[in-house]
Amino acid sequence: MMVIRPIREGDLKSLYRLTELTGIGFTSLVTDESMLQKKIDRAVQSFAREDIQQPTDEDYLMVLEDTTTGHIVGTCGMLATVGLDEPFYSYHLGTITHASRELNVHNAIPTLILNNDFTGCSEICTLFLEENYRHSKNGQLLSKSRFIFMAQFPERFTEKIFAEMRGVSDENGVSPFWESLGRHFFSIDFKQADELTAQGNKQFIAELMPNNPVYVNLLPKEAREVLGEVHKNTAPARRLLEKEGFRYENYVDIFDGGPSLEARVQDIRAVRDSRLKDVQIAECPEEPEATVYLVANTKVKAFRCLLVQRNVSHKGAILLTQQEADALCLTHEDQVRIVELSSDPQTTNV
Repeated sequence: MMVIRPIREGDLKSLYRLTELTGIGFTSLVTDESMLQKKIDRAVQSFAREDIQQPTDEDYLMVLEDTTTGHIVGTCGMLATVGLDEPFYSYHLGTITHASRELNVHNAIPTLILNNDFTGCSEICTLFLEENYRHSKNGQLLSKSRFIFMAQFPERFTEKIFAEMRGVSDENGVSPFWESLGRHFFSIDFKQADELTAQGNKQFIAELMPNNPVYVNLLPKEAREVLGEVHKNTAPARRLLEKEGFRYENYVDIFDGGPSLEARVQDIRAVRDSRLKDVQIAECPEEPEATVYLVANTKVKAFRCLLVQRNVSHKGAILLTQQEADALCLTHEDQVRIVELSSDPQTTNV
């Protein structure tokens, strides 16, 4: 069985193993035991806080566990806020108009402007799934479990949520956008810049990045073509978010040009359509034509989420097997929050 749960203190080795598989550009997890331990400690503390009335500096990291083997095969995360302790930078793709009546010329020129517009917003992040498990809707479970957590605990997040998507780079970690723009100001490789930001060292961005607008049409063609595009391995994650209601609003990463997607929490399908259900523990016949649901308990520290395929009536309780109830840390008296995995039956099986 595949189950989402908060990361625990004993997960360091498993988390480290996953970081070795992520590749360049995945800045929210780095292959450094001391930094990973700090991230685990922060997550454990965040899930343990029970009296939260509004989001502050919480960092929620969850893992996908294969309960058959006990292996951790994926991660997903949520930051309650960004940019409060240290600046959070992005580029906004806007337009500057140059016109001359005398020459009868009117040019609308796309520009990149450095900004901190996401300051104070919640971010979903750290989505990674081991390649051998990219099937059986595991990717959807991993991504959308965050939304059912937000639906249950809205006070822990801001009204607007965003996600930075990994931009285009080749198999050697070379980013066309970085090579065309960032390298001229930082004089370091894309990988090194990524590692510095992952370590929390962002002061160099403010010191070295140009504050003036960058004229997009002066960038090489290969840089313009990847602006707002995602890495090939990130394309499924982008499609999932867009189906949930996230949109690209012309914000891109300052290093690789990858898009930032955003949504209002109440507009996210899995949040809006989720509902609480009573639980009935019983033997459940196989229902291959039934709807697939995300099912989560209503606990914070002991949060659990998994997929079930059931026929669920709007008024009655949801039937769960004893094994599913145990995986969700439930008893007969507990409620669960459920939502259809997808409103689109044609959604790819990732």
